[in-house]
Order: sequence, then structure tokens, then C-alpha cells
Amino acid sequence: MRIANHDNRAVVLVSDEAGIDVHTASDGRFGPDLGSVYAQWNEFAGWAGSLTKASVDVVVDRSLLGSPSPAPRQIFAIGLNYSEHAKESGFAQPDTLPPVFTKFGTCLAGAETEVVLPEGGNTDWEVELVAIIGTEAKNVPAARAWEYVAGLAVGQDISERVSQLRGPAPQFGLGKSFPGFGPVGPWLVTPDSFDNPDDLEIGCSIDGEELQKGRTSELIFSVPALIEGLSQTVTLLPGDIIFTGTPAGVGLGRSPQRFIQAGETLVSRIEGIGEISQTFISPGK
Repeated sequence: MRIANHDNRAVVLVSDEAGIDVHTASDGRFGPDLGSVYAQWNEFAGWAGSLTKASVDVVVDRSLLGSPSPAPRQIFAIGLNYSEHAKESGFAQPDTLPPVFTKFGTCLAGAETEVVLPEGGNTDWEVELVAIIGTEAKNVPAARAWEYVAGLAVGQDISERVSQLRGPAPQFGLGKSFPGFGPVGPWLVTPDSFDNPDDLEIGCSIDGEELQKGRTSELIFSVPALIEGLSQTVTLLPGDIIFTGTPAGVGLGRSPQRFIQAGETLVSRIEGIGEISQTFISPGK
């Protein structure tokens, strides 16, 4: 099942082009916004599974697709969670929970957006599988973790490397939280929609040139392992977002280094979910 945040309303999709407005179809029981649905996720998922295509009343406009969790209370981002990315970043592969930082909520954006490049910065790409929590999770074992996941989406942990790495200590949260630096989408796909939600092809390209390609089975800490590790310390709340880490191929790790330029378009994709697209513009435009 796929659920979209379309024009700030919750929509169950029947195809890439059409869907069912949740608030209308449920006679006001759920919605109208997708953010409010997470508080009743299990009840909602059971109801949504019974919908029929006869109820279709939404034509999808991709420019109106917002983040499938528009107002999460917590956003977690995971670093160094692919071996080759850890190597290109100059770090050893983590053997305990990888570095965890946050992206601030104002950076969230939807599927097709324009992003203003920060003045004097080096803006980089990091395609990531995003997991969205559906049920409050505390001390959850990995074997049960998928039960707590509402669904998966495509994400970009866009990163401005100058401010991120400026001393005396790195500013990961700020360097990765400029407006539009957290696009997520194009929609949420429930775990039961995949043959194996732990093994999906992931990649991104700029203007047609492939820059990253991998599989989520290469994650050092899988989605269930991350949920187990995070929930030992914090309580994961419905609607929370987890950026699970990026494979090798980021601009900072290249020789010579390469960063995003004004006018370029970044397309990020994950098998079985879809793709998102960000076009970058100069400051002041």
C-alpha cells in the first residue's frame, strides 16, 4: 500500500497518477492531513486496506507531493552505515550503533522541489532509504522492528560541507538542515508491499549521470537493527523519520571532489518506492 501527502491531505494511492482522499472516504474518521493519521496508524492501515479503486477521487500532481511525514517530532540521521561510504569518508566501519545526528524539521520537503544553494558552500548529495515509524517503540528487539514501521520512502540527506565540517567541532545538524535539505517522498510504501524490505536497489544521479548505486542489504545496521539500537535510548514516536545512511559515491569522497552546481537536477530513486527530484538554484533567485 502507498500513502501520499498530496496537497496537505492524506491520499491512498491506487496508481502513480490517482488516489483516494482519506478524509472523504472515511467520512472524517481519519485525516484530513497525513500527519494526524500516524496517531491512529494501526487502525488506519486496517481500514485503508479495504478501500477499492471505485473510490478514486484524486488526480496526482507530483509538484503537490509533500513529505509523507510532514511534522515528525523527531528526525534521526545515521552516518557511516555502508562500508564503502565509511571508507571514502576516512573512517573505520562502525561495530556498534553508527553516528546518530538530527536534521531539523524545517529542512523537510517533498518529492519535486527547488533548493537554494547556500552562499559560499559546498553542497553534496546523500541518497538514503527513509523509515517512518508507525507505532511508539521503546526497547524493541530487531526481530519485531518491522511491526513498528509505517513505511519506507526515498530521502536525500543534502549536506553543505563547509558549515558541516567547520571547527572547532563539526556542525552536522546545521550543515544538513538548510531549507529544502531534507526531501522525502514521493510517498510512503508499507513494508508488506515488498518481497524483501531489507534488500532494495538505491541510487541517485545528477542530470542523468549516475553518482550512487547500491542495495539496502549492504547497510551495516539494517532498519530493524537501527530501530533496536535507537529504541534502547530514546522512545520512537509515530511519524518519526529515520534517514538510514548513504552508500558510497558522495561528492566529498571523490577525487577531485565534486559538489552540486546551480541549474543541476538531482534525481534519487529506490526500487519499489519511486523517485524524487530536486533542482538547485543560485542564492538570491
